[in-house]
Amino acid sequence: MSETTTQPGSIPLDQRESLDRALERLIDEFAGAFGRETVTALLDHSYASVSHKARMPQFVPLLAERFARQRLQASSHRRGAEPDPRPAVLFLCVHNAGKSQMALGLFEKHAARRAVAWSGGSEPGHALNADAVAAMAEIGIDITGEFPKPWTEETLRAADVIVTMGCGDTCPYYPGKRYVDWTFDGNLSGPEGARNARDQIETRVVGLLEELGVAVTA
Repeated sequence: MSETTTQPGSIPLDQRESLDRALERLIDEFAGAFGRETVTALLDHSYASVSHKARMPQFVPLLAERFARQRLQASSHRRGAEPDPRPAVLFLCVHNAGKSQMALGLFEKHAARRAVAWSGGSEPGHALNADAVAAMAEIGIDITGEFPKPWTEETLRAADVIVTMGCGDTCPYYPGKRYVDWTFDGNLSGPEGARNARDQIETRVVGLLEELGVAVTA
C-alpha cells in the first residue's frame, strides 16, 4: 500500500510507486528533523499542488519531490540545534514563471550559497516563460530546472526578506516580515522585455545582497 495519504485511486500506479520511493528518499534526507508523518503530508500536498497544472504527468512525482524538499529545507532553515545562519529571501510574482524565477537564478549566482532563496507565485502558471529562460541563458544561467509553484507557509516563515514583483494584493502578507516591492521600467514583453527585466532584477539582487551583508560573486 502507498505510504502517501493522497487517495490511491486518484494516482496512477506508476506515479504512486514513484511517490513512495520519493517519500523514502526524503525521510532519509531529513531524518532527525522531521518524522514520517510530516514528510508524508508535505509530499502529498506538494503532489496535489503541482499535479493539476502539469502538462507532462510522467514528471509530476519528480516535481512533487523537489517541491516537498524545498518546503522541508525552508522549514528546517532556522530549526534544530544548529540553525542555518544565512539570510533567506523569497521572490514572489503572479505566475512564478518569469521575473521571480529570474530573480532566484540571479540571486543564486551572485550569492554563491552564502544566502538562501526561494520563489513562488500567487497564481502559478503551467510552464516557465520561454523569453525569461532564453534571457537567462544568454548570461550563462540555466533556470530550466525550476518550475512554477505556489508560495508556501514554509518559505514565508523562513524568509528574512520577501520581494514582490507585480502581484499586488494577491501576494501573501506575513506579519513581522520585511517586504520589498520591485517595479520595472520600460518594455517587459517579448525577448527584449525579458532582457530589460533581467538587467533591472540583477541590479536589485546585487543591491539586496549588499544590504544583507552578503559578499557578491560576480
